[in-house]
Amino acid sequence: MAKLLRFRSLLFSHPSKPSFSSISSSSSSSDANNITNRLLYFLGCCKSSIHLFQIQAHLITSGLLQDTSFAGRLLKLSSNIIHDSGYTLLIFRCVGFPDAFCVNTVIKSYSCSSYYTKAVVFYVEMLRGGNFYPNGFTFPPLISACAKLGCLRLGQMCHGHAAKFGVDNVLPVQNSLIHFYACCELMDVACKVFDKMPEKDLVSWNTIVNGYAKVGEMGVAHKLFDAMPVKNVVSWNVMITGYLNFQNPGNALKLLREMLALGFESNDTTMVQVIAACGRSNRLKEGRSVHGVLVRSSSSFRLIIDTTVIDMYCKCGRVDIARLMFDRMPSKNSVTWNVMILGHCIHGNPVDGLSLYSEMVDKISQKDGDWILPDELTFIGVLCACARLGMLEKGRNYLSQMIDVFHVKPNFAHYWCLANLMASVGLKQEAMNILKNIPSDEDKPPEYSLWAGLFGSCRFEGDVMLGEQIAKELIEEDPLNFSHYNLLVNVYAAAGRWEEVGWAKEIMKERGIRRIPCYSLKDLNEIVSNVEAGEKDLLQMALRE
Repeated sequence: MAKLLRFRSLLFSHPSKPSFSSISSSSSSSDANNITNRLLYFLGCCKSSIHLFQIQAHLITSGLLQDTSFAGRLLKLSSNIIHDSGYTLLIFRCVGFPDAFCVNTVIKSYSCSSYYTKAVVFYVEMLRGGNFYPNGFTFPPLISACAKLGCLRLGQMCHGHAAKFGVDNVLPVQNSLIHFYACCELMDVACKVFDKMPEKDLVSWNTIVNGYAKVGEMGVAHKLFDAMPVKNVVSWNVMITGYLNFQNPGNALKLLREMLALGFESNDTTMVQVIAACGRSNRLKEGRSVHGVLVRSSSSFRLIIDTTVIDMYCKCGRVDIARLMFDRMPSKNSVTWNVMILGHCIHGNPVDGLSLYSEMVDKISQKDGDWILPDELTFIGVLCACARLGMLEKGRNYLSQMIDVFHVKPNFAHYWCLANLMASVGLKQEAMNILKNIPSDEDKPPEYSLWAGLFGSCRFEGDVMLGEQIAKELIEEDPLNFSHYNLLVNVYAAAGRWEEVGWAKEIMKERGIRRIPCYSLKDLNEIVSNVEAGEKDLLQMALRE
């Protein structure tokens, strides 16, 4: 109440520069105009949730929330500051006659959250209401949600709606379509959209190049990259990342030299990628050179850069230098701890890795202010260490600790390390049983996963054929089961056999085996016209993957 009274005096006073406080209303038209102007100012410079709630309270009590110019600004602030799409929707429900900007803001809020399906459900609901006409700002976040869902059929329906409402030639919509089809690995369709665009901007070029780079067609990606009329640092980073993802760090470093020679300034993303390239290709000399450039160009501590340098030294066999940097870091996050633990466990002395893991856990029990919880990557390192040392019982204990104490769900990487541990102590049959019964995680494509780079260092010594044999036998027994193909691709990635990874993916494509299957859906127009108010939950089920 005290804050509300203080803000009352602010609204009726005439200071030269408004400042935040509490809110009240006025009856006179001049005072009303004054309050309106001040609220517009506050909406424009609001940076905190406290100020947002104050403004929201006044908009509700004064009735100004029914003015869509205020409502739209408040919805956008809620989405940007609160980061809760549910709360944004509550505000939206208070607006009597929301305009397209308000609807688009809620769609974008869902698209930027983890509730991608709700973006489409909300769009359908608004269409069914009959008072909403989509525009060029509706479809980019909507199609982005479809891309994140990985549902081709749903994205195609949204593409059809963009054409129906006459906005399929709007540049941001076309860019979002290129991104969507690239995410679905339909580069031929993405290329058709790109080729038909009457106008292309830098985002268009970067998106199509990134699409080809992500599916491994680096030759096409590089040709498009060379044809770009204008490039920025993102363009170079896309290509560098593409070469790194497909095990070609040499070309990544070559691109960096070209980039610097042409006068482009690198950013943190560039340097992280280049340092990673040095680590992956075991180029210690180049890595130390890049590290020297970083030290000379900036004396400030940057967590992501320093962590990447530590990882590079580990992969180049200089775990001692990496540990020295680790111990001197003023602050560390979970990635830093994992990099150092993995460095010891895979590239250095595994005993030191297990010791560092114990130190990490001790900080938790001692309630040290700088403690970090171990995660799935931490336990990959720990299990790799056990496999190198032949410590079967300890490996089993660590796996139990991971599941029961830290509630980390095991994935392919952990089962692979455990199978490796079994094989290292002569228990080949047990190792085969583990591989045969690995649960499939369809949300993570194996050949692009974080684990692929680690598997090569913790795979079966001289017996890579074991996993391949098991996977092929399972495919023969059930040729339409995705999980069996998933195992085969993982095994090839673990062995660093990237040509076979590509071959397995082609076989999956030929046989119609999809990584993320999508339920067949009714035509979106039919859903929009036929869904009754009480069927919203049914609609969400139909759209949910």
